[in-house]
Amino acid sequence: MNLKAFFISHSFSEEDAVRLAETFKTEQVSKGQKLLEPDNFGKKVYFIEKGLLRTFYLKDGKDITHHFFKENSFTLPLESIFYNRASPYGIEALEAGTVRSLNYAEVEKFTEVYPSIHKMISILLIDVLRSFSERLNSIQFQSAQERYRSIVDNHPDLLLRAPLGHIASYIGITQQTLSVLRAQRQ
Repeated sequence: MNLKAFFISHSFSEEDAVRLAETFKTEQVSKGQKLLEPDNFGKKVYFIEKGLLRTFYLKDGKDITHHFFKENSFTLPLESIFYNRASPYGIEALEAGTVRSLNYAEVEKFTEVYPSIHKMISILLIDVLRSFSERLNSIQFQSAQERYRSIVDNHPDLLLRAPLGHIASYIGITQQTLSVLRAQRQ
């Protein structure tokens, strides 16, 4: 889905959706390209039209996947935009694709002209909150096998699109443990 269609699916008129989508810069990203490094002061909002992105951080020199973002989703460096401090999360493209971006200050200006943006932002934030709540719950209360099964059941395409090392770090296990879990499922 392109950005215009996304806006239309969130109750924007065709005309408003076109006008909003045109303000976002289109960027072709290549596999492995870093849109942001960890500890950044990024101010852009990113919409993934095509491809797979991940947010990641570094812990004791080790690269840890924080979250995956597929087509039709937004991501942004929350800490730097809302708290004016360095965001610990970098953003990396795991596939070649198309990303649309806009400075958050521009998004704020649009909220005055398009009240529907407030509603859309609320829906998106609630969805992100739900996602992070489920992730926290899985880390605290599920075994590694249950976390892996959740990815298989809810996001099977990730196993085909993301490197296994990133999936392993996302669910909090080693790549060797992931290999064992995958072998048990077959």
